Amino acid sequence: MAFRHVPWERPELPTPPPSYPPYQPVPGPHPQLPGSPGPYGRYGQYGGVTAGGPVAGCQVCGAVPAMPVTIRGHQGMVVIMRFLRRQGVFCHPCALALFRDMQADTLIAGWWGPLSVIITPFTLLANLSALSGIRRIPVPVAAGWRPPLDPGRPVFRRPAGILALIPLAVLGLLVAAVPVLLVIGLVTGPDESGTGGSGSTGVTLTPGSCARNDDPWPEQDLRSADCGSPDARYRVVDPASGSCASGDHVAYPEYSADGATSFCLRPLRG
Repeated sequence: MAFRHVPWERPELPTPPPSYPPYQPVPGPHPQLPGSPGPYGRYGQYGGVTAGGPVAGCQVCGAVPAMPVTIRGHQGMVVIMRFLRRQGVFCHPCALALFRDMQADTLIAGWWGPLSVIITPFTLLANLSALSGIRRIPVPVAAGWRPPLDPGRPVFRRPAGILALIPLAVLGLLVAAVPVLLVIGLVTGPDESGTGGSGSTGVTLTPGSCARNDDPWPEQDLRSADCGSPDARYRVVDPASGSCASGDHVAYPEYSADGATSFCLRPLRG
């Protein structure tokens, strides 16, 4: 059997595709830091590295870095109340947005109950502690799967914050009134007579004049009266022997001009 040698012909190759420049990532809203190794490893300082290595991003938008945050709220509903809490791992913008929303809602809805008036101020103060932690979260350096929440206006530049100034002002006045009343009580002191009389009204009795008592005995609320009027019940007598006669009442010393003499009150009618 004879074999025929056929020369080998090289097949024609297709035209090579045009060369393209290297891929350049499109910068996002949160560009990656120059020289960073990507969203793994480097951000372990923020407490987001898991056992497998990746960084835990914000649970709202996925941006990193993110840190654990707890924000509390309160609602008073006259006879019942609700304690609110938003807890999770958030980036700086999302955490700030949640804080401002929760704080504004508490300022409006947290006062409507007898116990809520006491609980709401402590809730607002606790959120201020959370705000100091939110401010320590760095600005995101790697974007997530969606844009972060918009923090919006500060709390007291919102309508809710402006309306909340009314109950806050009332609460502040009540808190300020307590020490003021204590100071007034210390300055004025107790009734020197020790009997609870009402000589502080400025009524001064003189021997020979007449008076009436507007309180039931033994309490005294003495008032001067014209001896010829039906309102006159007692004649003021200066005890010569230092003691009143039987049947007379003894007026508090504060009703005398010197504040030390106790006049006798002799009934005008039996």
